[in-house]
Amino acid sequence: MTNLASAPSAVVIGALGGVGRAVAEVLASSGAYDVVHGFARSLSGPGHLDLEDEASIMAAAEHVRAGPPPTLIFIATGVLHSGHDPERTYKAMTPEHLLRDYRINTVGPALVMKHFAPLMPRDRRAVFAALSARVGSISDNRLGGWHSYRASKAALNMLLRNLAVELGRSHPQAVVAGLHPGTVDTALSKPFQKGVADGKLFTPTFSAARLMAVLDGLAPADSGGVFAWDGARIPA
Repeated sequence: MTNLASAPSAVVIGALGGVGRAVAEVLASSGAYDVVHGFARSLSGPGHLDLEDEASIMAAAEHVRAGPPPTLIFIATGVLHSGHDPERTYKAMTPEHLLRDYRINTVGPALVMKHFAPLMPRDRRAVFAALSARVGSISDNRLGGWHSYRASKAALNMLLRNLAVELGRSHPQAVVAGLHPGTVDTALSKPFQKGVADGKLFTPTFSAARLMAVLDGLAPADSGGVFAWDGARIPA
């Protein structure tokens, strides 16, 4: 019988979304984890987690705490449009749009860090990863626009960097990373797929497999960085 103190588990938050579902399936089929916990806002019971409700995040973390320690925590959530078209000019910015994107893309993942990162083991490699976006790079921004989404992802990247610094003191083998999945054929990218080059619109399964390969190749020295689906580091 496997010792629960050493048996690894994985956590996927946003496990019913396009990328999140594929990540959960890749992890489950890999055989690398004794338990794969999937959480989503639309699930009930122990699987329920709403990024805008800290109590639900805390309850989900307590559910994970009762089992094997997680050696992978993967946040596969995010919002881009869904009632608000990305702003093409600063003149289109509204408090409602800015705050909505920050709540889901930044504040929610920050609260996941708060409640889930302490569950990661200190004596072995463990990974905390979140879907970010290339457009969250400040130095790589050449086009402007998409203000709420860009800013919320840039803020997420800073939080991931902060977590990497802090975890590095207590979890020397930990890796914290933001991930750009490419343009994936999901509801999030659907309105923006027209101009995607041939071969660059990925299936969720392909993107999930590539992201897992990227994480497998990261070392503690890489912690705090943001990486694309092909392993290339995205500038801050």
